[in-house]
Amino acid sequence: MIRTEGLAKTFTLHLRGGMQLPVLSGIDLEVRSGECVVLSGPSGAGKSTLMRSLYGNYRAEAGRIMVRHQGELVDIATAEPRVILAVRHDTLGYVSQFLRVVPRVGTLDIVADELITRGIEPAAAHAAAGALLLRLNIPRRLHAIPPATFSGGEQQRVNLARGFIAGHPILLLDEPTASLDAENRAVVVSMIQKAKVSGTAIVAICHDAEVRDAIADRLFPLIPAREAA
Repeated sequence: MIRTEGLAKTFTLHLRGGMQLPVLSGIDLEVRSGECVVLSGPSGAGKSTLMRSLYGNYRAEAGRIMVRHQGELVDIATAEPRVILAVRHDTLGYVSQFLRVVPRVGTLDIVADELITRGIEPAAAHAAAGALLLRLNIPRRLHAIPPATFSGGEQQRVNLARGFIAGHPILLLDEPTASLDAENRAVVVSMIQKAKVSGTAIVAICHDAEVRDAIADRLFPLIPAREAA
């Protein structure tokens, strides 16, 4: 579903006289349908950089990022912005650690909009969004309230609802349980396991060992590019 070949990423520190900071070098990663691969390695190894590169937020200096989109392979590393947006809409979902939404829009509308933009009738979209929010222990009394007022854990659960509801064939999960208590971690683990059974390919960053062991089919170790060199 997603494969990198020789992927490399270097940052240029302009405030340090243009110093080059290599982060990724020669990354060959493959994730198949129904598989969850968890990125592992010390802080600074490039886990977040790899995740953002897979999503097209960072442009690679070298290598390919092949994503199976509507039956064809698209190279995210070289694709035009409009193609990347289409891949994100239909194929490649990304759940970051932080919720970024339009201010003053209610929680239910934020989650339901992910379905409405895909042609689902608003009533059905709102019903599905409400059910998923309840599953994630966001009570009905909060559904009409903008999530900017929520706790960190509540915002993360709204973010998860928005990321999972569209049913993307590929999901990128950046610390999906970092702000959650044990009860809600268990709910999210169950959602990830269900997504795998349905065939979703998942790449995750997860520092919680218990959650990692519950969701990972295998680990993909990363070594800081400076050390690998």
